Amino acid sequence: MLDWLLEPLGYQFMRNALAVGLLVGVLCPIVGSYLIVQRMALLGDVIAHAVLPGLAIANFLRFNILLGSFVSGIFSTVLIAWIRTQTRVKVDAAMALTFSSFFSLGVLLLRVLGSRLDLMAILFGDILSVSRADVGRSLWVTLLLLLLVKLFYKELLFYTFDPAAAEAAGLPVHTIYYGMMAAITMTIIVGMQTVGVVLVIALLVGPATTAYLLVKQLHRMMLLGALLGVISSLGGMYISYYLDVPSGPAIALTSFAFFMLALLFSPRQGILTRRRPLRKP
Repeated sequence: MLDWLLEPLGYQFMRNALAVGLLVGVLCPIVGSYLIVQRMALLGDVIAHAVLPGLAIANFLRFNILLGSFVSGIFSTVLIAWIRTQTRVKVDAAMALTFSSFFSLGVLLLRVLGSRLDLMAILFGDILSVSRADVGRSLWVTLLLLLLVKLFYKELLFYTFDPAAAEAAGLPVHTIYYGMMAAITMTIIVGMQTVGVVLVIALLVGPATTAYLLVKQLHRMMLLGALLGVISSLGGMYISYYLDVPSGPAIALTSFAFFMLALLFSPRQGILTRRRPLRKP
């Protein structure tokens, strides 16, 4: 058993991949918990696809592609908020329109600008190509976002469960909203190398949703989600190594397996274990 666990660590690329998987496994569920509680999980998917145009433009202009992705992701959230406030269009329609438009624009720009970026690697991840520099960058982003969540936990908690009351209490709700969008965008960019644009939502939403079925308090949901995210990331990597399958889908499916177990066997909400009310005769 010990040899089975230690064998992949003999390779530098696996050590880098496991390190990034650990960081992303912690960060994604903690940030994603706010999306789950606010019933805005689709927004994470929108941002994950909306970073593509900025990535393509930054690569063409030889800018930092992470910066380009961040600007594009933030712009998509601003556009959604603008459509919501200026028109009768509902938020789900605004997100669906932004999702498809930004993703289509990104694919088009990658082709028109002659980018050498591997579209398949962008969509589905290439964690085995992660370098030490990528690990260091992911570590700093993770530490920064976790520190901000810790510092502003009470304000974020108030805003998450009752935005109207938070605004009435004098909290800068617009600043909090865009701060959360920035955090989600940074999290997605970090996770993009691990599982790709398409599957990053699996780590952003999957472990947090599983934890939502098992615990009630937000802080416990974050902690359990982070634990499940780490297990999903590392477990998926080991499955990828020993079965010779793509790492991104392996991580996403491992996360989904935990969700299905919670859905079926959660003590309070499990389909097979929850108490059903007695039928009246």
